[in-house]
Amino acid sequence: MSHPYWIALTSLVRKEINRFTRIWVQTLVPPAITMTLYFLIFGNLIGSRIGQMGGFSYMEFIMPGLIMMAVITNSYANVASSFYSAKFQRNIEELMVAPVPNILIILGYVAGGVTRGLCVGVIVTCVAMMFVDIQVHSFAMLLITVLMTSTMFALGGLINAIFARSFDDISIIPTFVLTPLTYLGGVFYSISLLPDFWQGVSQLNPVVYTINAFRYGFLGVSDVSVAMSLGLMATFIVVLTAVAYRLIDKGIGLRS
Repeated sequence: MSHPYWIALTSLVRKEINRFTRIWVQTLVPPAITMTLYFLIFGNLIGSRIGQMGGFSYMEFIMPGLIMMAVITNSYANVASSFYSAKFQRNIEELMVAPVPNILIILGYVAGGVTRGLCVGVIVTCVAMMFVDIQVHSFAMLLITVLMTSTMFALGGLINAIFARSFDDISIIPTFVLTPLTYLGGVFYSISLLPDFWQGVSQLNPVVYTINAFRYGFLGVSDVSVAMSLGLMATFIVVLTAVAYRLIDKGIGLRS
């Protein structure tokens, strides 16, 4: 990568990071409060009545899912809102006419989303430490999974923003698609408890694979193949990157 391209990429990444750190009270604090409530209500109050799940206390079992849920939501939301704001304010036109490759535009926005996802993940993990004695089975698996998951959903947020025509459009997918997939992705239960038919249906949910791979990193247990989970995430990243590149290259949703 030539020097001017590196400057363009780092400038875009810095802009994205400054954007969410400048309003940290709105971007980083709410996930910590929300997850504290989840741990108190589901983990502490309800979990004490459920007992063990998968050989672990209920609090330990749901902890990786809650962290991943916060990472997914914030990675997606950061890119979707930022890219659509650039479209709305016509700032994106400056990038389109600048001698910056489209792949660098994608990388810049996605890096901002991944950074916010990782920051929120660290914050929620710190919150979890107040409720659970955290153990780590594989730190490498945790890092790989959280990076791939935040990248995947940041790309999803970018594609959502490309098609969005109003600020309402960037909340439709998170509300009607992302939230149901997350709640049905095995955050609060093991899919092995479901009847065979619903286990099969659950395996069509991509969030199941991200949460189980992350849970494996902490606890060493997973309802699905870890290798298949990583393979599916890598496939999604490649496909979503290709789709985002094609859309930006054709100017779909960007040129009025």
